[in-house]
Amino acid sequence: MNEVQLHAENVRQAAAKITAALGGLKPKLAIILGSGLGGLAAKVEGAVKLVYADLPGFPVLTVAGHAGQLIIGKLNGVPVIVLNGRKHFYETSDAYPLKTMIRSMKAVGVETLFLSNAAGSLRPHIKVSELMLITDHINFLGLNPLVGPNDEAFGPRFFPVADAWDPALGAKIKEVAQQQGVTLHEGVYVAFRGPSFETPAEIRMVQGWGGDAVGMSSVPDCLIARHCGMKVAGVSCITNMGAGLSDEKLSHAHTLENAAKGAGAFEKLVLAAVKVL
Repeated sequence: MNEVQLHAENVRQAAAKITAALGGLKPKLAIILGSGLGGLAAKVEGAVKLVYADLPGFPVLTVAGHAGQLIIGKLNGVPVIVLNGRKHFYETSDAYPLKTMIRSMKAVGVETLFLSNAAGSLRPHIKVSELMLITDHINFLGLNPLVGPNDEAFGPRFFPVADAWDPALGAKIKEVAQQQGVTLHEGVYVAFRGPSFETPAEIRMVQGWGGDAVGMSSVPDCLIARHCGMKVAGVSCITNMGAGLSDEKLSHAHTLENAAKGAGAFEKLVLAAVKVL
């Protein structure tokens, strides 16, 4: 069995285990929780939990703030699957675990993927602990998770991403934010591979490109989901200013600390938004 066949078999087996755990629930929405945003998982009603390690081909997580659990249940009465944690490409060069995780969602009937992450602001008006709706992205990871053999069963070799972050879903999230009194900026998310934070020169560079926030995730997730026909929406929780834009000292602990400060607004927004997503 080659790697493409093994991946397809992992998706099949993982989807079968998830379907068995659904118990008749038919979620159309899956949510990936970013660094420090795992608290939303505790809000899932009637939660059934599967650990990633028990799902064939799913990622093995190594970073603090990512629990590695798949949670089935309801948020605000809406059936959902919550993916508490993701694998980053500063941990690996292997895209298959992330592809398995997201394609398994498609295989069990999920139609919309909601992505979240912790990010650094590139703009003075987008402040720490505030939220930003992702309207577009710049892939500066140096890789695309779909490089390599393409399995037509999942999606086409070439596909457009002009609407990678679904505008209609974004409009609904903006409306919900206004109704809930949650500050929600919007802008372009720039993905660096990491694990080092960006230099001040790199921050100035991506500001010039039109970036509004910077991070180390979500773009691969978006591309994989769009490739297999899922709609994508996403929100960044701002945990710091980009290097050179403030005197704060950047670290992962700092990221988690400030993500916790924005988690309340994030959870309030998502609990309301699931009704329209």
